[in-house]
Amino acid sequence: MGRRDVQPGLVERQGGHRARLALTPAQVAVLDRQAHAARTTWNLLHDWWTMLPKAKRSLAAADAVIRQGRAELDWLAVLPAQAAQAVLKTYFRAWKNCREGRAGAPEFKSRIRTRMSIDIPQGRDLHVVRVHRRWGMVNIPKLGKVRFRWTKDLPVGKGAGKKNRITGARLVKDALGWHIAFRVQTMEEAPAGHCGPEVGIDVGITVPLALSDGARAEHRPWLSQREEARLLHFEQRAARRKEQRKKGERTSRRLHATYDQIARIRATAKRRRGDWQHKTTTALADTYGTVVVEALHITNMIHSAKGTVEEPGRKVAQKAGLNRSILGEAWGRTVELLAYKVARRGGALAEVPAPGTSQECSQCHTVTPGSRRSQAEFVCQNPACGWEGNADHNAARNVLHRYRTGHALAPAAGRAVVRRASHGVKPATAR
Repeated sequence: MGRRDVQPGLVERQGGHRARLALTPAQVAVLDRQAHAARTTWNLLHDWWTMLPKAKRSLAAADAVIRQGRAELDWLAVLPAQAAQAVLKTYFRAWKNCREGRAGAPEFKSRIRTRMSIDIPQGRDLHVVRVHRRWGMVNIPKLGKVRFRWTKDLPVGKGAGKKNRITGARLVKDALGWHIAFRVQTMEEAPAGHCGPEVGIDVGITVPLALSDGARAEHRPWLSQREEARLLHFEQRAARRKEQRKKGERTSRRLHATYDQIARIRATAKRRRGDWQHKTTTALADTYGTVVVEALHITNMIHSAKGTVEEPGRKVAQKAGLNRSILGEAWGRTVELLAYKVARRGGALAEVPAPGTSQECSQCHTVTPGSRRSQAEFVCQNPACGWEGNADHNAARNVLHRYRTGHALAPAAGRAVVRRASHGVKPATAR
């Protein structure tokens, strides 16, 4: 969550909250048309900008082109004027980030791969009210009042004030439907130093989070056996229909419907994973003042084992399954959530080098062959030690030991280390 000091003892935070909208089929169709209009506006603006000489490129000229297009094309005018202006500002910001080396050049947005979204830049247009314990009401331009799931208190009403308010929102569509992501500004007391203990965390697949004090955080499978069976059924159906399609033939509606079924099941698993991650990281941030994790390079960990034609890889199917399990746990996302939640409570998150934490004995700190006998058992082979314990617990203790002995990664190494209260970044789905 972003923050900036405004007066002694208080900080202004910029955060967000995402909620599901309750829409009728007609309202869904309206938002779909608006989202496609927003995507088309971006593409037309991109074509006009790249074909125009650099000397004639300006914000005023681009604004005039968008206004002219909205006046002449009815299907483009379905997008609210402020949302069209937001597309223009986002496009200019993308070029600025490109010139400053923070991102690549803006590209064409395809109909299939682009996430459908609509920006509502002005919070005063939303008129958010709470109508029920479970439901709230929001006004969406050119659509009217729409209910949404009320799962978190928002700064609305007369008691909110100018400093605690909703500054805008974005409508986003995924496989489960349309959602609204509110941008929220709040005034809060500056966090004092967290007096909680230090803890090291080892991430894994069998045990998702193992703590150095012996505790662990586990979860059930994201999908039930019945849902796993349905997912496998739809994946096999999609594979058969894809094989029957001739080369160059357009994808049938039945195949598209099967893809939608697969996407909905996977989105359900992702939603459950996010819920578990939020609840678990919140509990950790409330309990511990310093959280130490491994600096994992996940991209390097999930490389394929196929190899080349001359030198084919070994155990390719097993490695592919391991890669799916690693991606399914979303370790990087867990660390991101921990970073801003610990910082918001006045604590710190540090990263230490990962190599060797699972092979090293946490008692004598020596590495001997054969010490890790299985996924869950660690027995030190050093005759002078002989420590026995859980392998994940042993690795978590090593992570904490490396932090205490001064092996935390320095900022000069190019990593975000020891993220304190002024460095947290809060995602829009935070709770």
